[in-house]
Amino acid sequence: MTAATTPDASSADMKEKTADLDRTALNPWLRAHVPDFGALQSIEKFPGGQSNPTYRIDDQRRSYVLRRKPFGAILPSAHAVEREFRLISALHPTGFPVPQPFALCEDPAVIDSAFYVMELVRGEAFWDGALPDSDPIPRRAIYDRMVDTLADLHTIQPERVGLADYGAPGNYFDRQVRRWTKQYRASQTELVSEVEKLIEWLPQTLPQQERVSIIHGDFRIDNLIFAPGEPRVAAVLDWELSTLGDPLADFAYLAMNWAMPRGERAAQLGGLDLEALGIPDLPAITERYCMRTGLAGVPDLNWYFAYNLFRLVGILQGIKKRLMDGNASSADAGEKAARIRPLAEQAWVFAQNAGA
Repeated sequence: MTAATTPDASSADMKEKTADLDRTALNPWLRAHVPDFGALQSIEKFPGGQSNPTYRIDDQRRSYVLRRKPFGAILPSAHAVEREFRLISALHPTGFPVPQPFALCEDPAVIDSAFYVMELVRGEAFWDGALPDSDPIPRRAIYDRMVDTLADLHTIQPERVGLADYGAPGNYFDRQVRRWTKQYRASQTELVSEVEKLIEWLPQTLPQQERVSIIHGDFRIDNLIFAPGEPRVAAVLDWELSTLGDPLADFAYLAMNWAMPRGERAAQLGGLDLEALGIPDLPAITERYCMRTGLAGVPDLNWYFAYNLFRLVGILQGIKKRLMDGNASSADAGEKAARIRPLAEQAWVFAQNAGA
């Protein structure tokens, strides 16, 4: 919804037209905390946003993005927009492509939750991994830049950007399996046998961690903004799941798009004629990532695929619970919730390929 209010509209009208943000409370905060902010002209909620609702806000001169925690009760440690703000504030001065952060509000009295404001990065977003509107050469360049950007993230030393304490010590996968098991249990609505088997198998087969880096947690083509007309990543978005951990988790999450058939997500490439499209295959992106990060190679990825789908099931289960509680952030929450069982089944297939 686009807010078409005027400065002299009544407060009741303004609140109704800006949907779920209270303009009368937000406007003075923005003017006080965002440099050179004028008067709030419009608010528009971006579609999607299953986790942290995201809005475009405009004053007379420029556009910004606001991200807030979701409405209603949320699980402990989830939806930490404060962590997102800290992360992009640390990365932006390095030249890594993130939006410029402007201000963080931790006072829930303003709009009923913590939120932050950042730059609106203009460019192209690719929602379909097949890039149907591109030609083979540009497709290859887009995928190369995407892999390079992930590798560049993994070569940033956390302590040099003030993020040495951004993640807990110890084995990343051990922490994550325990975390997502706990999150899944806290929002569980039914018994899914494959999830139960994964909860038992994953902790018994944890891989050894060799490296620690900043990891994005949801790195895929539709979380990137590319510069208009050129294959350059202008911004990496949606850092909600970022932490310190094993960079193989990030790489395997990206690589899973080559292993999963088309249909579950638009980013997935399984079954496509990649050579004809000009999209690099999984061995090619693996070689490129390893060359840029200095790795000799990567291990068998099936365990990592099973883990990543287990984590995704945990996220979707939280969406389903919010849907049942009436707090879902977007209209397609029901479609997302319906993917829980098929993804759990696919995760168990990967687990079996890994020796389960």
